[in-house]
Amino acid sequence: MLMLQARRFRCAAVLCERRIFTERFDDNILKPWARRTARLDQIVHCLALALGGRSAASFARRLSIPVSNDTLLRAVRKRGAPSFAPPVIIGIDDWAWRRNHRYGTLICDLERRKTIALLPDRETATAEAWLSGQPQIAVVARDRGGGYALAAQKALPTRCKSPTAGI
Repeated sequence: MLMLQARRFRCAAVLCERRIFTERFDDNILKPWARRTARLDQIVHCLALALGGRSAASFARRLSIPVSNDTLLRAVRKRGAPSFAPPVIIGIDDWAWRRNHRYGTLICDLERRKTIALLPDRETATAEAWLSGQPQIAVVARDRGGGYALAAQKALPTRCKSPTAGI
């Protein structure tokens, strides 16, 4: 395994508060106080995104990269969520957090096939509040339940066409 070593310099001045100075690297190589190089950090981030916590840690061990599952999850959180284009065509439906006890609302971007929001309940007011903050939405695909149709009509009265509105 190759190690990257930083040189340390000592200050001979008597009044110097900082006696030891460490060599700095370019941020593309190593950020100050980092434990991994930028390239290794990129590998750890990609593993975490692709495989998740425990399975990525297991695979990283096989690659001789000693990281824990918590470290992998921290690497994902540190970089934040990738920016995405605001959705124009969405699908909205309810799903069970716990069947017959608690339900939520799932909102997907149908053009990119990605989940973009999980709302805590399936109330019309909650869906309406989320939709009103998304003025670019043009089409809402939904099931035959009337709650989401009302939310779309109230939040996006002139912009939104609901494909199943007449059913």
